[in-house]
Amino acid sequence: MVGDVRADADDTLLDRAFLALADPVRRRIVARLSRGSATVNELAEPFAITLQAVSRHIRVLEEAGLVTRTRDGQRRPVHLAPAALEPLTAWIDRYRLIHEQRFRTLDALLAAGPDPELAAGPDHDQESS
Repeated sequence: MVGDVRADADDTLLDRAFLALADPVRRRIVARLSRGSATVNELAEPFAITLQAVSRHIRVLEEAGLVTRTRDGQRRPVHLAPAALEPLTAWIDRYRLIHEQRFRTLDALLAAGPDPELAAGPDHDQESS
C-alpha cells in the first residue's frame, strides 16, 4: 500500500513536469535557465507576449518544481531546479533502454542470418516425412 502511495506521488510529479514542458514557451524558458538564472524581464525578451504571460508560465514551472525564485534586493531571479529534471530523464531512460535492448536483439537475429529450417520453407517438413 505504501508503495502505491509513493508511485502515485511520483506519477503526479511526472505528470506536472511533463505537462509544464508540453508548452514550447516553457521549454524555451527552461532552456534559457539551463545557462543561468534570469529575471522575468530577461526571460520575456525573446517572446512576443506580455510580462504577465511569462510570469504565468514561470508559475506553472514553479508548481511543477522545475524552477525556483529567490529575492536579491529588488531582483527576483528565476533558477532552474536541475534535480527536478532527474526523475524525467530516469523515466525516459527506462523506456529507451528497453527499446534499445529490443533493437540489439533484432540486430543479432538479423546478423545470424536465416534459420535453415525457416529458409527451407513449409514444404521441407513434408518432404522429409
